[in-house]
Amino acid sequence: MAMLLVYLERTVISQDANEQRQALDFLQQAAEQNYAEFARQLSEVLAASEAADHVRQAAGLQLKNILFAKEAATAESNKRRWLETSIDIRNVVKQKVLAALSTEVARPSIAAQCINAIAGIELPFGQWAEVIDILMTNVTSPTSNERLRDSSLAALGYICQDINAPAVEEKSNAILTAIVHGMRNDEPSILVRQTATTAMLNALELTRNNFANVDERNVIMKVVCETTQANDEALRVLALQCLVKIVSLYYNYMDAYMKDALFSITVAAMRSPVDDVALQGIEFWSNICEEELCLFYQEQEAREEGRAPAVVSRYYAKGALQHILPLLLDTLAKQNDSEDDDDWIPAKAAGVCIMLLAQCTKDDIVRLILPFIQQHFQSTDWHFREAAIMAFGSILEGPSQIVLNELVEGALMPLISTLSDSHLSIRDTAAWTISRVCDACENLVTRPIVLETLVPALFNCLTHEPRVAANACWALSSLVKAAYQNAREQGTDDNGEPDSYVLTPVFPAMVAKLIATTDRPDAKEARLRIAGYEALMELIKNSPKDCYVHVRQTTVDVLTRLQQVLSLEDNLMSASDREQLRDLQSLLCATLQSVLRKIHKNDAAEIAEPIMTALMQVISRCSTVRDSEGVLADALFAVSVLIEVSGEGFARFMDVFKPYLIGALQNHEDHLVCQAAIGVISDLCHSFKDKLAPLMDEFVALLLKLLNDPNVKHEVKPHALGCFGDIALALGSHYVRYLEATVTYLMNAVEAAQITNPEDLEQVDYVESLRENCITGFTSIVQAMRDQPAGVQALSSFVPQMVTLITIVANSGNISSDEVQASAVGLVGDLIELFGQNIRSLVDTEPINGLLQRCRRSKSQRAKAVGTWASRELAHLKRSGAN
Repeated sequence: MAMLLVYLERTVISQDANEQRQALDFLQQAAEQNYAEFARQLSEVLAASEAADHVRQAAGLQLKNILFAKEAATAESNKRRWLETSIDIRNVVKQKVLAALSTEVARPSIAAQCINAIAGIELPFGQWAEVIDILMTNVTSPTSNERLRDSSLAALGYICQDINAPAVEEKSNAILTAIVHGMRNDEPSILVRQTATTAMLNALELTRNNFANVDERNVIMKVVCETTQANDEALRVLALQCLVKIVSLYYNYMDAYMKDALFSITVAAMRSPVDDVALQGIEFWSNICEEELCLFYQEQEAREEGRAPAVVSRYYAKGALQHILPLLLDTLAKQNDSEDDDDWIPAKAAGVCIMLLAQCTKDDIVRLILPFIQQHFQSTDWHFREAAIMAFGSILEGPSQIVLNELVEGALMPLISTLSDSHLSIRDTAAWTISRVCDACENLVTRPIVLETLVPALFNCLTHEPRVAANACWALSSLVKAAYQNAREQGTDDNGEPDSYVLTPVFPAMVAKLIATTDRPDAKEARLRIAGYEALMELIKNSPKDCYVHVRQTTVDVLTRLQQVLSLEDNLMSASDREQLRDLQSLLCATLQSVLRKIHKNDAAEIAEPIMTALMQVISRCSTVRDSEGVLADALFAVSVLIEVSGEGFARFMDVFKPYLIGALQNHEDHLVCQAAIGVISDLCHSFKDKLAPLMDEFVALLLKLLNDPNVKHEVKPHALGCFGDIALALGSHYVRYLEATVTYLMNAVEAAQITNPEDLEQVDYVESLRENCITGFTSIVQAMRDQPAGVQALSSFVPQMVTLITIVANSGNISSDEVQASAVGLVGDLIELFGQNIRSLVDTEPINGLLQRCRRSKSQRAKAVGTWASRELAHLKRSGAN
C-alpha cells in the first residue's frame, strides 16, 4: 500500500517526466499482475479521509480507468476482468467508493464516476441494482452532509446519462425522488441544486412512465418551473435546459402547463440580458417549432393512409408568433461587434428560430415581420440593417410561392446593392440571403435584367473577406442550379440536357473566378476553398451542351492542379501543411468526378491516360500514408466515374490498378475506403460484364471475408451484399459457381434485418439498407439464373428465405420506403415468372397481398407500376391454378 501511495503521488505532483513514466508503468503492471488486489487497494486509498486529497483523486482516476474505457475493445476487456473478479473483492470496492462520497473535497466527485463505471458493467446484468436506492437514501436522509448529497446526485446523473439498461429505467421512481429532493427550494446548497438539476436533465429520457402519470408529471414540472426562477444564474440555465428537453420528449403532455407557466417563463428568459438564459428561452421555441413541423408531416401521412395521427399539433408556435417574434427581432439586432466571433449567441439563435417559425406559420409571419424589414433595411445603425437582411433571408422557406414572389420582387435589387455595403457582417448576410433567394425564387433571379447586376456583384464578393466569399460561392451554386432547372423546363435532349441557358455568356468567367477563389492564400479560412470547389462542381454538373468546351477545359485545369499538388507534397515538412494538401487532393478528386460525368465518351478515351496516372499517384501515396483514408476514398470514387465513362477501355489500367483495389477491399478498418472499393467492383461489373470472370474468384473471396469480419462497420456490409447482385448480372449463368456461398450470406443478412427499436433511427436506417441490398442482390441473382436450368434448380431451395424477406418488408408498414417496397414487389413478380405454381402458397399470403395493394396505391410511379405488374402476375397464377 505504501508503495502504491508513492507512485500515485508521483502521477500528480512530479515534474520529472521519467518519474511520471515510471509511476504509470508501475500502476499498469500492478493492474496486469493482480487486478483484484490493485482494484481493492485503489478503493481503500480513495476512501481514506486521512490521505492527501490529490492522492485520493489519483487513486479514483486509476480505478475508473481500469473499469471504464471509450474504446470498445478496451471497454470489453475491462468489463470481463471486473466480472471475473471475486464477488467479495467487488463488494469491498463498491463499499469503499460509496463510503468515499461523503469525504471527498474535490469536485466533481471521482467516487461518483467510479460508481458509474461499476454500475455500467453490473446493471445490464441485473447486478447491484440496490446502488440506486443507496444513492437515493444518501440524498434524502436528513443526516447526510452536503458532500454526500452532491456526490450521490452526481453519481445518479452519470448513471442516467451513460447506462442504457432496463434496471435503470425500472428505478426511475427512486431516481426522481432523489433528484426532486435535491432540486427543491429549501435545499440550502446551491451546488446540490445544480447537481440535482443536471441529473434531472440526464434522467428525462428514462421518465416516460412518470410523465404518463399526471400526478408524477405535475411534481416534475413544478420543481423544474420553480427552479427556473432561482437567483443563481447557472441553476436557472440548467432548469431552462430541462424545459427545452422536456418539450421535445413530451410535447403531447404540455397543454396543461403552456398557458400558465411555460409561455411566461420562456418569454421572460428571452428578455434576459444574460446570454445563456436568453439562449435557452429561444431554444425552447425552436424546439416547439421542430416538434410541430414533425407533427405536421406525420398528420399528412396519417391522412393519406386514412388513419388518425397518434399525436396532433397544438399549434403553440402559431399562437405565440405575435408575442415572441418582436423579441426575436430585437435580439437579432444584438450582434457582437467582433467580426470574427464564432460563439453561439442569442442573435444567431434568434435567426434560426425565425426560420423555424416561418416554416411553421407560413404566410402568417410575413405581415408581422415585413414592417421591421422595411423600417430597418437602410438603417444607419449596421446592427439593425443587418438584422433586417437576416430577417428577410430567414423567412424564405415556409410562405407560399405567391407571397414569396411578391416579397422578393420588390426587395431583390436593393438586396443586391447591399453586397457592396461598407460593413463586413452586412455583406456576409446579404450573400447568404441571396443564396436562399436563388433557392426559393428561381424564376425571379434568372431574369436577364437581374443577372446583369447580380452576377458582377457576386463576382466582386469573391474577392472580399473569406466568409463573404464563401457565401458568394453558395449563392453562385444556387444560381446555377436555378438557371439549369429553368432551362430544362424549356426542353432537353434525350440525355436530359438543355442546349443552352441564361448563364452561358458568363460560364467561362464563372469557372475562372471560382478557380481563382480556391487559389486565394486565405482560402482555408471560413471553409472558402471547400465552398469554391463545391460551387465549381455545381457549375459543371448544371452545365448545358453549349458550355461543353469549357467543361472539357476544366478537366485539364483540374488535372494540372492535382499534379502540382502531388509535386508539392514531397517538399512539405509540417503535419499541418500535409493535412491541407490532403484536403485539397480530396477536393480535386471530387471535382474530377463532377467533370468526368459530363465528358463525352470519345473525349474520355483521350484524357483517360493522364487522369488515371494522376489518380494512381494519389492512390499509391495514400496506401502508405496514415490518415489519408479520406483522400483514398475520394480517389477511388473518381476511378469509379472514370470506369463509367471509359467502359471496356479501362481494361488497359487493370494490371496496375488491381493490387490497389485489392488492398482497399482488405482495409476493413476504414469503412469509406472499403465502401469505395466495393463501388469500383460494381462499376467494373457494369462495364466489363462476363469479361471480368477471370478476376471474380478473388473479388468474391474478398467480399466474403469482409462480410465475415465482425469488426467491419455496419454501413459497409449492405453494400457488399448488394455487390453480389452486380456480379450476378455481369456473369449471368456463370454465377452459379458462387450461388451457394453468396446466397448463404444473403440469408444470414435476412435474419439480421430485424428492427428491435423503431425509435433508434440509426438502427432503422441500417436495417433498411440491409433489406434493400438483400432484395437487390436476390433480384439480380434470379435474373442471372433464369436461363440456366441448373441455376434455377439450385435457386429453388432458397425461395422460402426470399419470401421471408419480402414478408418482413410487407409487415414493416411505413418503416420501409416506397423504393424498398417496390423492389420487394418486383422480386415477387420475378419469382412468380420463374417458379409459377410451385410457389403459389408462399406468395399468395395476406402480408404480400397487402404489400401489393400499398404499391398499387403509392404516389411513387415506380412502386405503382411494379405493384400493378406483380399483382397481375399473381392474379394470373391464381386463375391458372384454379383451372
